[in-house]
Order: sequence, then C-alpha cells, then structure tokens
Amino acid sequence: MGKLQAIAKDTVIYGLSSIIGRFLNYLLVPLYTAQLSAASGGYGIITNMYAYVALILVILTFGMETTYFRFTNKTHTDSQVVYSTTLIAVGSVSAIFAALVIYFITPISNLMGYGDHPEYVWVMAVTVAIDAFLCIPFAHLRQQKKAIKFATLKLLNIVVSILLNVIYFAWMDGKDVGYAFYINLACTAMLALLLITEYAGFRWQFDGKLLRTMLSYSWPILVLGIAGILNQTADKMLFPYIYQGSDMQEQLGIYGACSKIAMIMAMITQAFRFAYEPIVFAGVKDKDQHEMYEQAMKYFIIFTLLAFLMVVGYLDILKFLIGEDYWSGLRVVPIVMAAEIMMGIYFNLSFWYKIIDKTIWGAWFSGLGCLVLIAVNLIFVPKYGFVACAWGGFAGYGVAMVASYFIGQEHYPLNYPLKDIALYTMIAALAFAVMMFLRDDLPLWLSLAVNTILILLFLAVIIKRDLPLSKLPIIGKYFKK
Repeated sequence: MGKLQAIAKDTVIYGLSSIIGRFLNYLLVPLYTAQLSAASGGYGIITNMYAYVALILVILTFGMETTYFRFTNKTHTDSQVVYSTTLIAVGSVSAIFAALVIYFITPISNLMGYGDHPEYVWVMAVTVAIDAFLCIPFAHLRQQKKAIKFATLKLLNIVVSILLNVIYFAWMDGKDVGYAFYINLACTAMLALLLITEYAGFRWQFDGKLLRTMLSYSWPILVLGIAGILNQTADKMLFPYIYQGSDMQEQLGIYGACSKIAMIMAMITQAFRFAYEPIVFAGVKDKDQHEMYEQAMKYFIIFTLLAFLMVVGYLDILKFLIGEDYWSGLRVVPIVMAAEIMMGIYFNLSFWYKIIDKTIWGAWFSGLGCLVLIAVNLIFVPKYGFVACAWGGFAGYGVAMVASYFIGQEHYPLNYPLKDIALYTMIAALAFAVMMFLRDDLPLWLSLAVNTILILLFLAVIIKRDLPLSKLPIIGKYFKK
C-alpha cells in the first residue's frame, strides 16, 4: 500500500507540473499573436523553428532517458556508472551537433529559409543541445524520487520564460521574433546552472561496453520517438517547402496559432497518461486488468468527446486567445482536435505491445501514420494550404489507430465496449453538426445558448448511462433515492 501511495503521489506531482507547465506555456500564444501580426510571419517562424526543435530533441537524446531507467535498475550494473556514461554519451552528441550547426551555419540557415537571420538557427541549436543534455539530470531526479525538485525547476523555467517574454513583447512593445529564441536560451542556461549538483560532485566514469549494450536497447525507442514526433511536427517542417504562396510564413503562423487552441485536447490526453500508465504496468498480472483497460478506453473517449464539444461550442469565445488576424484558421480547430482524440486512443491501444514486450509494433504503426501524414501534405498542401496539414494529421493518426486496434486484437484481444463507444461518438458527431450548421445563421448569444444546451444534453447522457451521480463521492448522498 505504501508503494502505491508513493506512486500516486509522484504521479500527481509530475502530472500536475507537466500540465500546469503546458498551460503556462500556452499563455505565450496570446502574447505572440497580439504582438506579432499574422502578416509579419513572426509566429510562422516560431511554429517552424519549434517543430525542428521537437524532432532534434528526440534525436539528440536517442532514447537514453528510458534506457537510463532500465539499466540503472539492473542488479548487475553500477547505477553511478550508468548515469555518468549516459551523461557523457548524450552530452557529447549534443555538443557535436551544436558545433556542426555553428560551423555550417550559412548553408544550414539558407536551406531552412533563414539566410537573413542565421542567429535564429544557431541560437535554437545551442538551446536544444543543452536541453537534450539536461534531459538526463531530470531523469536522474525522477530515478532518485526527487519529484518536488523536478517539478519546481520545470515550473520555474516556464515562469521566468513568460516573465521575460512579457517584459520584451508587452512592456517594451518588442517586435523582433528573435527575442523569443534568445529568451529560451537564457532560461535553458539558467536551468543548467540550477541542475549543476546533478552532474557535479561525483567521479565521472565512461564504460564503452555498457554504452554499446545500452544503445542496442535504445535504438528501437529512438525509431519510435522519431516516428511519433514526426506525426506532430512534420507538417510544420514541410509546409515552407511545399506551399506555393508568397505568404508562406503568414499561413504557417495562422495554422500554428489555431492549432494551439486544439492543444487543450493534448493536455487532457497527457493528464490521462500520467494517471493511467503507472496503473497499467503495476497490475499487468491482475485478473481484472483486462476489464480496466476496456473501461478506461470508453471513459477516455467519452470525456475527450465532451471536451471536443466544449471547445467547438465556445470557439467564438476561445478565439480571443489569439490575435484577430489569425482567426481565418479557426476552421482547422475541430480537425486537429479530432486528430488528437485519435492520437489518445492510439496511446491507449499501445499498451498491448508494451505489455508483451513487442514495442517494435509501435515503430511500425507510428511510421505508417507518419508516411500517411507526409503523403497527404505533399499531395494536398500546394492546393489547399494549411487545411491539408490538419487533415494530414487526422489521416495519419487515424491509420495508426486502426492498424493498432486490429493487429492488437490478434495478439492481445480485448473486449472493448464498441457499442457504447459508437453511441457516444454518433451523439457527439450529431451535436457537432448542429453547432456548425447553426453557427453562421444565429446571433452569437443564441448560437452559444444552443451549443450550451447540446453540451448539457451530451453530459446528461453520460450521467444517465455511465456516471450515476448517486455513486459519486460526497455529492452522491444528495442523489440517492
């Protein structure tokens, strides 16, 4: 019981810190889109650069976070040697990457379309190199059960970043998008100093044989990570090369800003993951675990559909989170949110191959989804612009989700409540269709009123069928017959 309580406590700390952190970072979107007009292309540059950063971070860490956890808990290995070897490996690769980017800055910045601003490229390269190295000390904090320190440093970094951005972009009325990258570098450097006790004060040791063994474990994780992150970022990296209009940065900025509204779904998915993942692996051998997987899937879909309807239903209010000149991209919000729901379902389905230690399936599914996403972008973006990017993500996650379900049923069959899931999906789809049909024909106040009624009706179905109020803690006693 004590161990389970500890797991629950750490899950809450890590989960809340991550979700709060993402929410605070989310607050930069209104700031950037208010100060950087869509026509300036400033937010398009930010969207494009951070897409590269996400991919490069996965490559530079090359699965060593998970590998570190695996090897530091092996009985025949010295955890200190594992830690220092991992630090040296990731640190060396990151340093080489940063040095190569700086040395070849001119051709790289020209290739990326930033020949007039090479500083954008080298600043972000140095930042992501430091970030990759710091992933290992942060993993060490988790391994040492220092959840409070982990969460405090993560949140401090974000709070300082927001304050510096507010000072420059709001108080000083700054317009130079480069300062977003300079601030990021400054905050990352601050983290490196605050974490110095995690990579100082001990004897550094490098074990080449150990590293080779670790790399044999980490490479499938790297492949899976690359495929997974490309599903999220490939469209934003490809867009500048395949969109044929002269307003490329403007269009990419509009897409990036409106996609951020849909990231509410990503936060819900992440919260579910932090709560659900430890439970799954802690109870692999429990007899009633199959039923838990099946019911968890149903409730995940129910509540993400509810979140979908709430965002779509109040989109005319939520749109004020971004600048008015970005509103032309709001039509992608439902598409991106639907893609995020399928990504969450795919995440839930992924446990079958993790439980039977066949993670290579994850690489195949994610890779297939990525290929579909890239194909849709290459074929349709030249004609339909960023809307095709949204549909590419929808198609990619949809294919990965369907493939994982059917193949999973062969290797690890589960009796998911498909009838219930289909019912809720059809009700949500009908409510969404009504919202979209009436949106342009009714006054705003009446449209919001109708949407509220539809959301309440969907919630009433949930309560009636699957969440009886009489069974809830505290308030349940007021609803008992």
